[in-house]
Amino acid sequence: MHMASRWRRTKLKSMRPKGMNQKVGMRRFQRVIVGVIVENITDTILVVDDDLDTREVLRQRLESLGYRVLEADSGKECLEMLERQNPQLVLLDVVMPEMTGLEVVTEIRKRGHDVTVIMITAYGTIERAVQAMKLGANDFIPKPFDPDHVVMVVTKALERRTLRRNIAILSEQVEERHRLFITESAEMRSAVEIARRAADSRSTILLQGESGTGKEIFARAIHNWSDRRKKPFVPINCVGLSRELLESELFGHEKGAFTGALHLKLGKIELAHGGTVFLDEIGDISAEIQTKLLRFLQEREFERVGGTKPISVDVRIIAATNRDL
Repeated sequence: MHMASRWRRTKLKSMRPKGMNQKVGMRRFQRVIVGVIVENITDTILVVDDDLDTREVLRQRLESLGYRVLEADSGKECLEMLERQNPQLVLLDVVMPEMTGLEVVTEIRKRGHDVTVIMITAYGTIERAVQAMKLGANDFIPKPFDPDHVVMVVTKALERRTLRRNIAILSEQVEERHRLFITESAEMRSAVEIARRAADSRSTILLQGESGTGKEIFARAIHNWSDRRKKPFVPINCVGLSRELLESELFGHEKGAFTGALHLKLGKIELAHGGTVFLDEIGDISAEIQTKLLRFLQEREFERVGGTKPISVDVRIIAATNRDL
């Protein structure tokens, strides 16, 4: 494979780092959302309003549903209680003396509090709602309000908060699966050091090693160590795919490019713009695909199958093989 001499190489020995099956600890749950078990604990809600009657109505309704409710009569007291009590949600009146609700939500976001904020006001306009959202509020309730409507908004907001946290848990678990565990082996430490240096470069990378030595783990680690870490990591297994199918997977195809191409399809390289494409077992690809891939590596542009327009993308290629290329 002629292109191989252009690539930085990292060879992996036949060894499996210990700890690969380490599990992420999880507590027992009563409710299931998107496949992640969530502990059914009491959420704390902070009600902030200078009107005592409003606070009382909201406190009684929310406490009847099992929520822990705190009260504050000013923006200053709200900020102080956020530091001490760590509530999950704040019901915040917009019009208050000394410090308005809009000023409070601005300060909440400035301080980096991860709390859901729902604004409440008797002056409910689209313009004010948009302003509140831009400042960091999560929702908006006009006065006079129906307590049951408030409960519905609060419940939905807390469910969205739980969903976001569950997604974060899933992301951590996925990252844990692909985390690189370092052994005491000098050879493995050397391979890790080479991979770290490669991550800081702009080089295309070729990983060589026997099957089962963790080439994809190294590829993901290089991606996560690089400045592309926030962009997609797209793996493609080149084994067992026909030339036509692999070409379409890599570069996409135009509508009508071949029989059955009823719609335009974006290829994996195009979808990974800004990130990394991992080509596993690149030694198995055909000479024709090698030629097209080599042109992409040189020019950083390609054409979809059946297309004539060059498409430029910013993608790093990491390839792997168990062959001696």
